[in-house]
Amino acid sequence: MISESIESIEFFYEDLDFQLSNEGLYLKWIKEILKVNKAELKALNFIFCDDSYILNVNLEYLNHDYYTDIISFPYSEFPHPIEGDIFISIDRVLDNSKSNNVSFENELQRVMAHGVLHFLGYKDKSEKDITEMRIKENEMIDIFNTIVNQ
Repeated sequence: MISESIESIEFFYEDLDFQLSNEGLYLKWIKEILKVNKAELKALNFIFCDDSYILNVNLEYLNHDYYTDIISFPYSEFPHPIEGDIFISIDRVLDNSKSNNVSFENELQRVMAHGVLHFLGYKDKSEKDITEMRIKENEMIDIFNTIVNQ
């Protein structure tokens, strides 16, 4: 029997009129995040959606009755190859960008990095974990900016 190694990053768009402006750039960035963090990739799906879609996911799978910007479902644990789904509410990202006084793109990058960092073992339950997560998010956004400026 031949073992098949899947190495993919996919972007899906559910129930909204949104698409990443440059998917290739984001693919390169996510791969670089994994490389810098010495993680192998199996399959990673980003599902961009609206508030009602992510609320339904939150209710169905987590029994949480509230909106959120991101839900991550890892199908493996680090250091095993990264495999999972990351749901991102574009509505929440837009609202958060306004309330945090940052660009939509910056907030989207933060949330995308946040999801990948969860798969790398980073948590955000305690104040210490949140502080560490924010530092890592900023480092990952710096990687994005470095790629753009190459």
